[in-house]
Amino acid sequence: MIQRLYIHNFRCLENFELSLKDMSSALLIGKNGVGKSTISDVLQIFQSIGRGTNRVRDLVKPKDFARGRSDVPIRLEIEVLLHEKLYQYILAFELPENFKELRVFEEQLLVTGQPIYSRTQAQVTLHTSGQNSEAQFLVDWHLVALPIIQEQSETDPLRIFKTWLARMIILAPIPSLMTGDSDGETLEPNRDGSNFGEWFSGLLSRYPAAYTQVDKYLREVIPDIQDFLNEQIGKDSKSMIVRFEANNANLSIDFQDLSDGEKCFFICAFVLAANKFYGPLFCFWDEPDNYLSLSEVGHFIISLRRSFNNNGQILVTSHNVEAIRKFSDENTFLLDRKSHLEPTLIRLLSDITFTGDLINTLISGDIEI
Repeated sequence: MIQRLYIHNFRCLENFELSLKDMSSALLIGKNGVGKSTISDVLQIFQSIGRGTNRVRDLVKPKDFARGRSDVPIRLEIEVLLHEKLYQYILAFELPENFKELRVFEEQLLVTGQPIYSRTQAQVTLHTSGQNSEAQFLVDWHLVALPIIQEQSETDPLRIFKTWLARMIILAPIPSLMTGDSDGETLEPNRDGSNFGEWFSGLLSRYPAAYTQVDKYLREVIPDIQDFLNEQIGKDSKSMIVRFEANNANLSIDFQDLSDGEKCFFICAFVLAANKFYGPLFCFWDEPDNYLSLSEVGHFIISLRRSFNNNGQILVTSHNVEAIRKFSDENTFLLDRKSHLEPTLIRLLSDITFTGDLINTLISGDIEI
């Protein structure tokens, strides 16, 4: 999973490094405006590239330069351990004078230190192990090369890495957008959860046994749930129905009419099932405790952490005291920013000296990096 994420000159993040080596789960905390959601935006850039987006203007904008410093490239690096091999992907964007759209300045993919391909501006060099050690071609400066380069086989490192990027789960759900309706299938949920119905259809169509995993979790948090269905409502359309049973009475509810918190329970159940059946996956969930009651937060967070303990990796943000208490100082990162004119700093809580209870110290704002 992710070993290292490096971000430079992107919004409030300058020379920013997040090390997640040997962490199956981790927590980001800090005041509003310190860059927690910006980290998820960077991860979504990588995810979008894995899903085929290659036009630079669809990934980054001129306003993304830190404090307007367009004379320095935006640089993004991610290191991922997959099948015991370290994948390193480097991508840098520049905005030359009088340009309105950013373009690729540098791009490179390495596996265990060996380059798969490298790129400087428009020139891409493919590195192979055959007699012809290199192949070169030109790519429009305004296109990212990774989605364009064709994989040679199922085991091609390019395919492995792109598939992993595409299947990263990045979440900041908006339950009101989750209707449960679908016109297709996917294993790639949207950040806001708006294609949850398609994810439901895709997961259970591809991995029918996932139903049992989803059902098991839902029964823990919604005891009166009987089952959930994906009913055909048109030639290619389906709609989710949730049925409840208690005291010899039954009730059917359209998925879209569930409460916001109940919809988040369904997302959690599907994250757990996805990681089990087509993982290991990386999941970033921005404030998973949103929409939940205080008594529900602890079990929710523990379920996520436990699921990713030996398989996959999850990174979350939170302002909720119950969620924060479910992590240790060794896997909790504090982000701090003195002002909007200074970059964000990051440190593990275990490396910071503070006295007293962590929650009270956070509330009083007495922790300094």
